[in-house]
Amino acid sequence: MENIQALKPLQVIWDYLGLHQTPGKADCIVGFGNFNDNIARRAAELYHQGLAPKVLFTGGLGRNTVGLLPESEAERFARVAMECGVPEGDIIREDKSTNTAENILFTKRLLEELGLPHGHILGVHQPFMERRITAAMGVYWPELSFSVTSPQVTIPQYLEDAKKQGITENASISVIVGDFQRMKLYADKGWQVPQEIPDEAWAAFHELVAMGYDRQLAK
Repeated sequence: MENIQALKPLQVIWDYLGLHQTPGKADCIVGFGNFNDNIARRAAELYHQGLAPKVLFTGGLGRNTVGLLPESEAERFARVAMECGVPEGDIIREDKSTNTAENILFTKRLLEELGLPHGHILGVHQPFMERRITAAMGVYWPELSFSVTSPQVTIPQYLEDAKKQGITENASISVIVGDFQRMKLYADKGWQVPQEIPDEAWAAFHELVAMGYDRQLAK
């Protein structure tokens, strides 16, 4: 990690945003799209553990992948999952959504159109998106039984993997800081179920913003 001073406050935010749930059986695994190929690999790992018979990848191009990826997030993840041994016939692609709300709504619509069971969904997202996707589910798909997991990595591992995919450390940390800010901002707008945010996490957020990790803050 290039800026070691950022690690302590970043760890506070990272730990708060993660839910650390143990994955269990589901009707479908849903990998939420972005640039991080490890989400597809984690979804493939869970599929091979027999936790669900189908894997759905959701994502067109969003705020962090427009101009970065030559194909939709869903298509890229599907390709990675197939490289990990998931049969193409067990992969579903939703490649039109551009944000979290659309990820959820378009996934729900597609599963209903296909007539596939979806009583319980096992989501796979970034480690720092576990709490936010769950809070959004509570608004956009409240009747769903939902659990979430993520690639099992440390912060330095995450930053190193992101760098290999063309994302600088500053940009990666800025995304995490921006997603933390959206926990309250989006709840205030009615886009997520409100969450209690500890003072320690707010202090860590302001410390990181003061360090210059403010490129992804919503205005």
